Amino acid sequence: MTTQQPIRVLVVEDDPVAADAHVMYVNRVTGFTAVGKAHTGAEARRLLDRTAVDLLLLDLHLPDGHGLQLARQLRAAGHQADVIAVTSARDLTVVREGVSLGVVQYVLKPFTFATLRDRLIRYAEFHASAGEASGQDEVDRALATLRAPGPAALPKGLSAPTLERVTVALRDCAEGLTATGLAEVVGISRITARRYLEHLVDAGRAERSPQYGTVGRPELQYRWVRGQGQH
Repeated sequence: MTTQQPIRVLVVEDDPVAADAHVMYVNRVTGFTAVGKAHTGAEARRLLDRTAVDLLLLDLHLPDGHGLQLARQLRAAGHQADVIAVTSARDLTVVREGVSLGVVQYVLKPFTFATLRDRLIRYAEFHASAGEASGQDEVDRALATLRAPGPAALPKGLSAPTLERVTVALRDCAEGLTATGLAEVVGISRITARRYLEHLVDAGRAERSPQYGTVGRPELQYRWVRGQGQH
C-alpha cells in the first residue's frame, strides 16, 4: 500500500511576516507541505535547483523583479512547478499573461486562510487528475476544479442587499468612512456597519486605518480598495 505524497509548496514572498503566515497556511491544509520560503526571485531559483517543488505560492511583487518574470525564467530553465499567484493588482492583462506561464490560480491580497485553503484544495483535485480522459466532459471537469466557487455565503447576520448598499456607499466616498459615518449613510446601527466593513476588509475589498485628529481613541477609517495595486 502506497501513501500519497503531499504536494510540495515553495512560498515566494518578500514580506517576512507574510511569508511566515503563508507557510503556516499551507501546512494547515491536509495534503500540502511547505518545503521552503524565498524572499526574492534569486533565492527562489536557488531553492528550486536543489528542492523538489510541485507548486509555487508566488507573490508577483518581488524586490528583484516581477513574479511573472521569475515564472518565465523558471519555465525556460525546465522547472515545471505550477504557480498560484499572490497579488494586490487587479490588472487582467497580467492575469492573461500568467496563464501561459503555468499560473493556475490567482489570490488577491489581503486574503484569509479560508480563501487560500479553497484554492489549494481545488488545485489538489486538478493535480490528482491523471490518465487519459474518456471524453470532453471529463476534460471539462478537470479544468473546472480550478475555477473559483460562486459567491461565498455571507457570515450569519449579514444580508446581500445591505452589503450592496454598504459597498456602494464606501466605493462612492473617496475619503473613506468610519462605522459611524456609514451607519448614518446606510441607515443601520454602528455595530452592524462595523460588521459589514470588517467583512469587506476580510474579503480584500476594503482597507482600514486609524482616524487621527479626533479626541479620545481614534475611530477606524475604512476605504474601498481601488484597482490600482502596486503588486
